[in-house]
Amino acid sequence: MESISIKKLNLNQEVLAKAVIKLMKQDISQRYKQIGEVTDEDWEFCEQIDWHPVDEFPPKPEHIELLKKALKETGKVYSSTEEFFRELDSK
Repeated sequence: MESISIKKLNLNQEVLAKAVIKLMKQDISQRYKQIGEVTDEDWEFCEQIDWHPVDEFPPKPEHIELLKKALKETGKVYSSTEEFFRELDSK
C-alpha cells in the first residue's frame, strides 16, 4: 500500500513540476516580448532547462530563405526547420 502512495506522490510531483516550468516559461516569454531582455535569474532558469524565449517564436522569413538555399546546395531533405538548425548547431 505504501509503494502505491509513493508512486502517486512522485507522479503528482512530476505533474506539478511540469506545470510550474510551463508557467515560468510563459512568464519569461511574456516579459521577453515586452522588453526584449532576459534577467540574470531568468537566464539561469533557461540554462537549466535548455530553453530560450526565442524558441517559441516562429522562424523568420530570412531564415526560411537560408534553409531553402541550403537545401538547393546540399540536396539534403530536412523534415523541419528545427532539424536543419539543430544540424547547423552541431557543426
